Amino acid sequence: MPARLGVNIDHVATLRQARGTHEPEPVAAALLAQSAGAHGITIHLRADRRHIQERDARLLKEILAIPLNIESAATADGLEAVVPVKPAWVTLVPETREEPTTQGGLDVLFLHAHLRQIIRELHASQIRVSLFVDPQAEQVKMAAKLEADAVELNTGVYADLAPGTDPATELARLRESARLGSRLGMKILAGHGLNLQNVGLIAVIPEVEELNIGHSIVGRAVLVGMERAVREMLALTNEGMA
Repeated sequence: MPARLGVNIDHVATLRQARGTHEPEPVAAALLAQSAGAHGITIHLRADRRHIQERDARLLKEILAIPLNIESAATADGLEAVVPVKPAWVTLVPETREEPTTQGGLDVLFLHAHLRQIIRELHASQIRVSLFVDPQAEQVKMAAKLEADAVELNTGVYADLAPGTDPATELARLRESARLGSRLGMKILAGHGLNLQNVGLIAVIPEVEELNIGHSIVGRAVLVGMERAVREMLALTNEGMA
């Protein structure tokens, strides 16, 4: 089956927050993505609230007919913000105020004791949990031990390869991690830095059930509209399965 597409709308909110006004409306963007065939909507409720706000999360949960995935730091404050919303998924990600966007995966080996408690609390609230991890066997194995429902494999290194660089090594790491995670009983997602030029080789990894893509879709939407941008990405993620 083709990989599902989760559309991250954070940067619609970035545009709104740049002027401190009420537009563009992230909820409207999410509805357009849903209309175009997106299988889920992803938002990152960052501690500094640089883009998505609590109000956005609440409205999206109320209005969407497709699953809402909230990315959050694995902190008490993060849980306090996301649990009342009751999204379908929470993806735990590393987060620092200085970074322009998420840099690298969670170190679940180092944080396993802390993450175990966070995951239990989310499960107790009937929220499924994904861990954003680098494609490394030990990280994937620990995610399974922590009873995560899914791992989202960080495709950032692959996506950032210089033009003309052979992607074989990074693709092999992603494929091996996807196979391992699937054997261990987790759903396999992937994302970070994916765009129309590089998504095809990730979309055809058999174990990858969903791709989370944001910046490139929102950037394209500025030029051609959200619905067309989503449909273009869906066409590419389906192409390898035709």
